[in-house]
Amino acid sequence: MEFFKGVNVDWMGKAKYFASLSAILLIAGWVSIFMRVSKNPSVMYGIDFRGGTLVTVRFAGKPPIDEIRKGLAQAGLPNSTIQGISDTQAVGSQNDVLIGLEQTQGDDSLDAGKQKILEVLNKTFGTNAAGKADFNSTTPATIAADLTEKDPLKLGTGAGDKYTQLATQLAAARDTDHGGIVTNFDQLQNVPGVTPAVVATLNNDYSLGTFAIRDAEIVGPKVGAQLRRQAMLATLYALGGMLLYIAFRFEWVYGAAAVIAVFHDVLITLGFFSLFHYEISLTVIAALLTLVGYSMNDTIVIFDRVRENLRLMRREPFADIVNKSINQTLSRTILTSGLTFLTVLVLYLLGGEVLRAFSFAMVVGVVVGTYSSFGIAAPIVVLWNKYRGDSGATVRTGSAAGKRGPAVARS
Repeated sequence: MEFFKGVNVDWMGKAKYFASLSAILLIAGWVSIFMRVSKNPSVMYGIDFRGGTLVTVRFAGKPPIDEIRKGLAQAGLPNSTIQGISDTQAVGSQNDVLIGLEQTQGDDSLDAGKQKILEVLNKTFGTNAAGKADFNSTTPATIAADLTEKDPLKLGTGAGDKYTQLATQLAAARDTDHGGIVTNFDQLQNVPGVTPAVVATLNNDYSLGTFAIRDAEIVGPKVGAQLRRQAMLATLYALGGMLLYIAFRFEWVYGAAAVIAVFHDVLITLGFFSLFHYEISLTVIAALLTLVGYSMNDTIVIFDRVRENLRLMRREPFADIVNKSINQTLSRTILTSGLTFLTVLVLYLLGGEVLRAFSFAMVVGVVVGTYSSFGIAAPIVVLWNKYRGDSGATVRTGSAAGKRGPAVARS
C-alpha cells in the first residue's frame, strides 16, 4: 500500500530546521534533568535502581496528599516521594498513592523503610477503635481464626473449614468488589454464607481503616547500583553491535550516523521523562532498548534505499539521492510508525499505572525515532559526503563491505 506517490520534498534542505528542533528538545530536557539531579542525585531513578521502599496505599476516598507529606516530614522523612495514581481501570485504584522512601541504611534493614511508612500512616490516619484490628489490612487466616473462635453461625466444634472458606470469600469480596477498602460491614452482606450474626461479629471485633496497603516493593542499594550498571551496559552493547552491523553492511559513516541518531533519541526521551516527572525503572530500560531497535530499523530502511539508488543515479548529487530515497520510503514510514504510535498511545492511555512510564517512553520514542531517521541520521551522511568534497566525493555502491564495487565519482 502506498499513500504518497510522486512526493518530492527537499528533506536535506530542511536539515538545519531538524537540527534546531533537536537542539531545543535536548537543551530543555537536559536542563530539567540537571536541575532535578542537583537537588537530589537519585531523583530520576525508580526504586529498581536507587534502592529503597515503594508502598502502594489505597484510600477510601481522595488521597490526602498534603497530610501524607506532612506526616512523613514530621517523622523525619522529608525526601520521600509521593505520587498519586490516576488509573481508573480497577475498582478503587483511582485512590491509590505511591509512597517511595530511599534506602539509606545497609542491607540488614531493608524492611525498615516499609515499617516507617506504615507507622506514619497509622499515626496520621489510624482508626480510633483501640484494641481492634483493621479489617482492611487483615489476612483471611486471621479472619478465619476469629470467626472459628466466636462461631457466629453456631456450627459447633469442627467448623474450622467452613469459616476458612467464609473468610476467604470475605477477603475476596473486600479486595475485588470493593478495591481493598470496606467502609461499612453491611457491604459484605451479599457474600455467600454471611448472616447478620457474622456481620455483627466483624463489627465488634474489627475496625475499618481509611487506607490499606496494596503492595510493597523493596530493593537494596547494592542491588539497585548493580541494576543501573547492567542497564547501562546493555544499552551500550546494543548500540555497539548495531554500529558494527551497519558499518559492515554499508560503510562506517552510515553506522556512526545511525548510532548518533539513536543516542539522540534516547537523550531526548530521557529529557521528556524529566520534564513530565517520570522515573527510570527496569521497564523503562526495556522501552529504551525497544526504541533503539525500532529507530535503527527505520534508519536502515532509508539507508538501504540510498544504496540501491546509488546504482541507478550515479551522476546525481548525493543529497538528491538521499531526498529521493526518503520520499520513496515515506509511505512505509507512515504506515509502520503511525500504527505503532497508535498502539503505544492506547497502551499509555488505557494500560494502567504499572505500564505508564514504559508506554510513555514508547510514545515519545516512536515519534522521535521516526523523525531522527530522516532528520538526523540522513543529514549526517550527507554532511560527511559534502565534507569529503561535493563535486569529487565518492560513494560506494556495493551491497556489503565484502562486495563493494569501485568508487563511483559524482558530478
